[in-house]
Amino acid sequence: MSKKTPQAIRGTQDIFGPDAEAFAFVVETFERVRRLYRFRRVEMPVFEKTEVFARSLGETTDVVSKEMYSFDDRGGESLTLRPEFTAGIARAFLTNGWQQYAPLKVATHGPLFRYERPQKGRYRQFHQIDAEVIGAGEPQADVELLAMADQLLKELGIHDVTLHLNTLGDADSREAWRAALIDYFGAVKGNLSEESQERLEKNPLRILDSKDPRDKPFLADAPKIDAFLSDEAQAFFAAVTSGLDAAGVKWVRAESLVRGLDYYRHTAFEFIPDEGSASAAALGSQSTVLGGGRYDGLMESLGGAATPAVGWAAGIERLAMLVGAREEEKADFAVISDHPRCGSDTSAVASTLRRSGFNVHSSFGGKAKKQFAAAREADPTVRIVLRRWEVNETLTQEKLETDDPIIVELRSDYPEIAELRFEIWESLRCGFDVSIDAANSDRAFLRPPSPRT
Repeated sequence: MSKKTPQAIRGTQDIFGPDAEAFAFVVETFERVRRLYRFRRVEMPVFEKTEVFARSLGETTDVVSKEMYSFDDRGGESLTLRPEFTAGIARAFLTNGWQQYAPLKVATHGPLFRYERPQKGRYRQFHQIDAEVIGAGEPQADVELLAMADQLLKELGIHDVTLHLNTLGDADSREAWRAALIDYFGAVKGNLSEESQERLEKNPLRILDSKDPRDKPFLADAPKIDAFLSDEAQAFFAAVTSGLDAAGVKWVRAESLVRGLDYYRHTAFEFIPDEGSASAAALGSQSTVLGGGRYDGLMESLGGAATPAVGWAAGIERLAMLVGAREEEKADFAVISDHPRCGSDTSAVASTLRRSGFNVHSSFGGKAKKQFAAAREADPTVRIVLRRWEVNETLTQEKLETDDPIIVELRSDYPEIAELRFEIWESLRCGFDVSIDAANSDRAFLRPPSPRT
């Protein structure tokens, strides 16, 4: 009886080929940029106690109430696969004594899990890059974090997105604004969508980013945060915007951009594709490329002391979609042979070149024709063909492709692979092609011809 092959779980993906290269390019660029800004790398557990996310994200949020992958372990304790990074990093800051390093700049990336409807650029297992500054209450921390995000996007080649920026004020400003929103939307509660009616008492700020047509008529005249900002909150936002201008980061004000949870303060932001841009077309309705904000009240929700913090996250899948499929890097060398008895020589030459920092395509046997075809597909800068003198078959010039820069023939008694490595390296450094002249020699040595013109 044949067994049916199990299929991938809905909302997961197997990434391969050019898509995997785009994914890797995002991660590699993020790692390089975070080192430029001196963000320390951290690795976080894939699961935490459920209360870490319930207390930090809020029991009433969709993530906690509908989307978390939670389960009881064998000890009866409720655990949850991480739906985001910030809560786990905040927990680690408190439990591992990381306060001694404050202000602490950390960055990470990896898989996250949310049970939601899979759609373009969004999966149940997805991946994010994440950067946080913990223990810095100055607006300059916000500026540096946003400058880092802006540079990352530009180095990924994503230029058609704009930073949308808002302030949520300090705690007093936010509370006054929240009360005004409850009064305003409460007067028209019966006309709001069911979701907004539910949010009215629990999370009224979230009504402002509603996409429901029934809510749209009431959003334009809703109270604005600027009317409730304290002098300190105004000064903080002014320092952020002037810092961004000085850093050359373009931004626009987005008064409807909010964060519903009470521990968010001051800066809230999203990088959003420009209308009609290629990025907007690629992402469809999933418009946010990178987003975050200042969460000065989070540590207290986890039982710690009041600690200022700001951070952002971005989906790797979405960024990879904007980067576009990327081909595998071209090989520096291809090392192939025309006879099975050359196998050990092939391995020796390939290893020597790799230890010198070159990436090398090597074949694993098979007929010479198949090896040559694979080498052509790797499109190397240099192809090295290893031959044994006693092999009688003569490869025609067509088979060897006369435009290849190097053809190396090894006699069966060729003893010194290190000498080969040295001569290849020296020839490449000098900018010469390399050829072989072994007709009248007991050994095959590399010989640089005339320099390129």
